[in-house]
Amino acid sequence: MTGLDRYNARILSELASDGRISNLELADRVGLSPSACLRRVQELERSGVIRGYRAIVDRNALGRSFVAYVAVGLNDHSKASQEAFEIAISAAPEVTECHNITGSIEYLLRVEVADLAAYKSLHTDTIGTLPQVSSIVSYVVMDSPKDERG
Repeated sequence: MTGLDRYNARILSELASDGRISNLELADRVGLSPSACLRRVQELERSGVIRGYRAIVDRNALGRSFVAYVAVGLNDHSKASQEAFEIAISAAPEVTECHNITGSIEYLLRVEVADLAAYKSLHTDTIGTLPQVSSIVSYVVMDSPKDERG
C-alpha cells in the first residue's frame, strides 16, 4: 500500500489515539459504513500499515521512573560487531528501545529503570562490559512534555 486516501488517513489517526475503539464508533467518526470501515482496517492490517495494537503502560506505576537516553559508540563498525551488540542489548529488559543511527555514534538506547543506582548497574555491569562498546554517553530525562509513543 503506497498511498492513503482521506478515509484511511482518518482511520489511522483515530486508531492511533484509541486502539480499542469499536468498529461501529470508528466507522461513525470517519464517515463510513461499519462494513466498509472494517474492510479498510483489515486491509491496513494485512498490508502491514497497521502492525499491531499496544497498551500504553505507566512506567511510574511499574517502578521504572528513571529514564535515560544512552548514546553508544562501537569500536568496530563491522556487521558482526553490530549484530553482537544488538543481540546483547536485546537481552537487557531495561533497554526499551534500540536505534541504529547515523552520526558520531552507532546506537541510541532508551533505558527505563527504577532509579540512578539501577541505571548505574546497567551502565557498568551490562553495557560497559560489552567488548564492542567504545563509548557511552548518558542523557537523563528530567521531563517529557510531549511523548506520543504508542
